[in-house]
Amino acid sequence: MKRIVTIATNAAIFCISTLAVAQVVAPPAQTTPAAPGERGHNWWRDQGPGGRGQVNTTLPRVSVKGSRFVDPDGKPILFRGLCISDPDKLKQQGHWNKEHFQSVKQMGTMLLRIPVHPVAWRERGGAEYVKLLDEAVQWSTELGMYVMIDWHSIGNLTTGIYQDPMYDTTKEETYGFWRAMSQRYGRHNTVAFFEFFNEPAAFGRVNWEAWKTIVEDEIAIVRSNNSQAIPMVAGFDWAYDLTPLRLNPIAAEGIGYTIHPYANKRPKNPSWEASWEADFGFAAAKYPLMATEFGGFAEPVIPGAPEPAPPAAAANGRGGFGRGGDPEYGPRLINYLEKKNISWTVWCFDPEWGPTLISDWNYTLNSSGRFAKAAMAGQIQTK
Repeated sequence: MKRIVTIATNAAIFCISTLAVAQVVAPPAQTTPAAPGERGHNWWRDQGPGGRGQVNTTLPRVSVKGSRFVDPDGKPILFRGLCISDPDKLKQQGHWNKEHFQSVKQMGTMLLRIPVHPVAWRERGGAEYVKLLDEAVQWSTELGMYVMIDWHSIGNLTTGIYQDPMYDTTKEETYGFWRAMSQRYGRHNTVAFFEFFNEPAAFGRVNWEAWKTIVEDEIAIVRSNNSQAIPMVAGFDWAYDLTPLRLNPIAAEGIGYTIHPYANKRPKNPSWEASWEADFGFAAAKYPLMATEFGGFAEPVIPGAPEPAPPAAAANGRGGFGRGGDPEYGPRLINYLEKKNISWTVWCFDPEWGPTLISDWNYTLNSSGRFAKAAMAGQIQTK
């Protein structure tokens, strides 16, 4: 037994020695350092998607004074405008050009809302997407329109649950987006507003304190870049309910709040107006408000104007057709908003994303589009 153990021990030593020799004889291959310039990526010079900031004072700067948006002389401004569809969609479909923006301007638009979907931001890439926004801001400046950039997500940043895949995002991505936007456009007068999140929705537990913390973080991020764009904060219930402001408003000055008062949010009877006042209108006495999304109007009632011909049927996009609807909804809402000094932008200048304003890419206005154009011109008559 002793001899066997000795042999086994010697064999083991031999094997270990052999392994050691093998390791010495065949060392790992060494990577040859790249010659200077071969890699081509000077990572220490990289910038974020926001790149170099743009400073532009062509249009007068918009700011907040009390419950109103004001110009540099302190004169209150009531914005009337509309929403286009996502620049990435328009680019892919061949409609991204200055002519598109000229058609927007012909509607009487003072303020253009530009929705940026998280999925489009990721797939195109931040640096490439910013090139589209640069064009949008340049064309809008040349046409005398202000811009609102909207992070177009629907869901809950706390639970991480969203309505559809196109809206999927994270707090980190959202913060990064606004860091990029504030670096790029924070001192460009044309980009007057940053709409932090399109429509907060429950999808699990929803908590105003948690939402308030997120928003206050976003405000700190954009203002760390000396941004003068006005932060716009949505309420709960798909950007409709501002009642938490009664007890616990966002702890920041110089901001505004957004609402999406679609007709289906509350019943017509006993009174839309009473519901609007209770749900968001009360806040207009203390804070500047803007209805950044609503639509689906019947034909406008314009004194002395002939009855327009019915439009061609529009493509059925998100939210349905851009015509029909209760004939009282549009006039009553516009009348209510403007009496309360609440600015507004209507949805949407795209024949596929409803409620639509146009029936086709020839820019044929449907009833909702004709109503919006009349409202921008101050021609809407309430019954």
